[in-house]
Amino acid sequence: MSERTPERPTPEDLDVFRSKVRAWLAENKPPAPDFPLPDSFMEVGTPEQFAYLQAWQRKVYDAGYLGLAWPKEYGGGGKHPQYQAVVNREMGAANVPFMVNIIGLMWAGPVILQMGSHAQKARYIPKILSGEEIWCQGFSEPGHGSDLGSAQTTAVRDGDEWVLNGTKIWTSLGTEAKHMILLARTDPGAPTKYKGLTFFLAPVDIPGVEKRPIKKITGEYGFNETRFEDARIPADCILGREGEGWAVAMATLMFERGAAEGQAGGLSMVPLRVADVVQLAREQLRDGRPAIEDPIIGDQLVRFIAEERAMGLCQLRARIPALSAERPHAILMMNKLVVSEFRRRLTRFAISLQGARAALYMGDPDAPDGGHWQRNYMNAFSATIGGGTSQIQKNILGERVLGLAKSY
Repeated sequence: MSERTPERPTPEDLDVFRSKVRAWLAENKPPAPDFPLPDSFMEVGTPEQFAYLQAWQRKVYDAGYLGLAWPKEYGGGGKHPQYQAVVNREMGAANVPFMVNIIGLMWAGPVILQMGSHAQKARYIPKILSGEEIWCQGFSEPGHGSDLGSAQTTAVRDGDEWVLNGTKIWTSLGTEAKHMILLARTDPGAPTKYKGLTFFLAPVDIPGVEKRPIKKITGEYGFNETRFEDARIPADCILGREGEGWAVAMATLMFERGAAEGQAGGLSMVPLRVADVVQLAREQLRDGRPAIEDPIIGDQLVRFIAEERAMGLCQLRARIPALSAERPHAILMMNKLVVSEFRRRLTRFAISLQGARAALYMGDPDAPDGGHWQRNYMNAFSATIGGGTSQIQKNILGERVLGLAKSY
């Protein structure tokens, strides 16, 4: 994210660094708590879960393994992005917890570094990395979930402040957040619905902001409804220029969907591996025999293994210009769609292996793996909706990668 990219490390440099990271993770992986951990930042619903994950993020940051490619002057490591890529892969292999401040690390932080002033970067970036200040996102609204351009939340200038009124929904981490990346309408009379929007770095622990947790089908929380009623924020909370919030929001979505690089690093969710489903197939019985011995099940598992391997190779391919020159952004743009749908299909298949016990859930002593797969399956839908539904992602790929005509 700095103006001058640091020198690319040699393979030997990365090998030495990888060994160091691997040893640190083995020594510092936190013990499992006595309460269920969420699958991703979208499922953090209790103070105990939040405190556990916040402490882990701080520990990783203090060790120097978060924000490695972000500028030193704002609390980052100032190193080549390949170092952070090594850390991310080793975290996945070690199956350590994810970073709780994902919206700050992956979306808000990168767009602030790209478009913010020096004062904004110095103010926000260090505390995003440490996890001291949690961020949430204020894009979707009741009745306008996928139509971001039709946002109805208003911001009216009053001297050195903006007065906010309106409602945002599906605000993950909203109850713990100190700040929100917020899209609000500042000019209702603009010639198009996109022209009248402004992007704010809004504090949300202020008078006039009400946060209402939303209970999900899993029985847990994580999403929230956030209401603004004459909430006042400083005038310098604008990111970019007044009335040009749509462009900032689109840049943010590029980071959110993985179509642009520059994120701070760390895991965004608990890794889900086909190997775990293979083990489940060994344990579940079909007609008195392990389900994995069924040739149809075996064939499906092999297909999942091939898909998983292909996704990993695609991530490597995206970093090699010679292998992605024809459509340089295609792999990054399709990543969100492919990964979220793969997770949904894999968890559904895992449940299908359980027969009649597939109807059991967390808390039932007879539920396979404690109801882990049922919970994962229901939670998997959130990733196919947040950041743009799978249907919207397909439209984006058709228009921006394949060059198809825009559909109306």
